[in-house]
Order: sequence, then C-alpha cells, then structure tokens
Amino acid sequence: MPGHSWDESGPRFRPPPAVTLYVPVVIALLVQLPATIGISVWLHVPPRYAALSTALAAASALALLGARRWPGPTVAVVAALSLADLFVPPDVSPPFIALAFAIISAVVRRARLWALISVGAAWLIAIAAIGFIDTGVHPFRIATTSIGLAACFAIGEAMRLRLDRGAERRAQLQERRRTAEQDERTRMARELHDVLAHSLSQIAVQSGVGLHLFDKEPERAREALTNIRALSATGLDEVRGVLSFLRGDEAAPRTAPLTPQPQLADLAPLAVQRTGLGLDVTLEDRLDGHLPPSAVQTTAYRIAQEALTNVVRHSGGSNAIVTLDRETGDRGDLLVVTVEDDGTGLASGRGEGAGIRGMRERAELAGGDLTLFPAERTGTVVTARLPWAGAS
Repeated sequence: MPGHSWDESGPRFRPPPAVTLYVPVVIALLVQLPATIGISVWLHVPPRYAALSTALAAASALALLGARRWPGPTVAVVAALSLADLFVPPDVSPPFIALAFAIISAVVRRARLWALISVGAAWLIAIAAIGFIDTGVHPFRIATTSIGLAACFAIGEAMRLRLDRGAERRAQLQERRRTAEQDERTRMARELHDVLAHSLSQIAVQSGVGLHLFDKEPERAREALTNIRALSATGLDEVRGVLSFLRGDEAAPRTAPLTPQPQLADLAPLAVQRTGLGLDVTLEDRLDGHLPPSAVQTTAYRIAQEALTNVVRHSGGSNAIVTLDRETGDRGDLLVVTVEDDGTGLASGRGEGAGIRGMRERAELAGGDLTLFPAERTGTVVTARLPWAGAS
C-alpha cells in the first residue's frame, strides 16, 4: 500500500513451543507406523520382524521429543534407528521422515556437526553394507535417499539463515530505537541545561545585586527580588514543560508547553533581562521582518541565550552585541546569528564546556555550523549559520 511500510519491530506470529515440539512427532508417527504395519501385513512379514520394524518406526518418531533440548544426540539416535531399519524385513519400508525432522532441527539449532557426522556415518555404513550384503535395495532408492538427505540439510540451512537474519534485523531495530532514545535524552538534557543555566545564572546575579543594595537602595533591591520571582516562575514553567514531555504526560499541553519554543521575537526581552544583570546587550535585527521557520528560530534563540549566559557566567564582559542577519551563498539562504562580547573570552583558557558543545550540537542538528573566534580587541565572537529553511 503506498505510503506504508512493514514494521518488523512489532510482534510477529510464532507458534507455541509445544506445537513445534509435538507436531513433528505426531506427523512422523502417523506416516511411519501405519505404513510400516500395512507393508508388513501386505508382504506377510514374520511377526517378530514386523514387530521390530514397527518398534524402530515408533522409536525414531518418539526420539524427536528430545530435539529441542538435545538436537545433536537426537539426530544421532534417529540416524542409528533409520540405519537399523534397513537390515530388518520388510525390504520395502516407508521413508523415515523422523530423520528429516531430526536433521532440519539439528541444523537450525546449530548442531550441524552432529548431523553431518551422524547422517554421514549412517549413510557410509548403509552403502558399505549394500555393497557387501545382498539386501535387495535398488540403486534408485539409494540415489533418492541421498538426494532427500541433502535436501534436508539445505532446508535446515535456509531456515537457520532466515532465523539469523530475522534476529539480526530485530537487533538492528532495537539498536536504532536505543540510538533514537539516546538522541532524545541528549536533546532533553540540552534543553534543560539551556533553561536552567539561563534562569539560575540570572537569579544568582539578581540575588547578589539585591543583597548588595538591600540597605543602601531598597527600591533597587526590591526590583531585583521581583526579577528573581519572575525568573524563577518562568524557569519552573519551562522545566515543567520539558519534564512533562519526558514523562509522556498527555495533559501537558493544557498546563504547559511540551517543550519551550522561544522565537526570535523573544530575543528583545532576553536582551533587556541581560542588561539588567550588569551586561549591556544590544540587539541588531537586520531581517526586516522576514523570519525563518519556527524550529530555526528556536535554535537561533537558544544559541544566543547560551552565548549570553556564558558571557555572564564566565567571560566577565560588560557589553554584548547580538546580530541577526540573512546571507545568501553556495549553501542557499542562511540565518546568521552573531554574539560578540568584550570579556576575557577564549583567552581564559577554559576550552569548550557543555554550553559551547550544546550550541555546536544545536547548530549541527539544524544543518548549520557554529564558530568561535577572538574579537578584534577583546572578547569572543560566536557565529551560528543556520539554513533558512531548516535542516534538509
């Protein structure tokens, strides 16, 4: 059906274990016993030979009960019983399909060596006996038996190969699911890192300002406490949304967004918030009202947010410029987000921490890239180039 694919990860029908164990036994009994008894009666075989032939037929079928637990010894026993039947009247006997079931079961259960040695030895003994003893076995019967034994091995190999491929596909699907789950956990961890780092860093700075100005300028201290309250409420809402998504809470959309989805329009309030932390943030929007898709805007916002958070927490800068621009080049239209600060920047020797790695991963997941390099005088320039239409 167009637009649909077969999902091999779902449950597949498998017969119950009792069926796969007992059905071959029942089939072998129904084929071998009545035919052996009928042939013995038809050819007027002496009772002792008829009873022995019937017992061999029944024993070979019942021996299949051990095929699941002991596939190797089972094929050896059935091969020996089948060989013994060649030397017991009547000369014409029904095929021992129990041997076919035993061979296939042994090959499927990876007891191939047992099957090869047992059946090969029985076949060689039978050929040698036919050559030295006049058993009356027609050469055509020898040929058809040999072909039948080879076909049993081929069927067993085909079934084993099919089962192995099925197991391999299921393992690949499980690995694919684990990889997808790990990627989702990484994405959620990155989201939580951005939300918490953004909110807590502002709360920490605002609380320091409030404590410092508590006695001297109570109005500014009150303003700082008000900002802390607003920041904590916003941070809790965002964290609650992420956690609701992780829990798979169906009621989450009615209480909070599943995941924080800030847009480029939210950069202006973000710049105001950062400016209130002693960092003078300037936003230069050169997009002239043209905006990329929502997912690209969210990625750009998170990168700018994390870059400003790093300025506050690590570089000690006092000024930052966030620039939004659109470029057209060999890669098509790009949204370019640039954050430049005047802090210690790359000269601090801190290297890339979780925040920088998170920004780089976000840019790469969106199909873009992120670069960091020292500013002309001091500080760092973070530049993210994202495909305007999103990842292809």
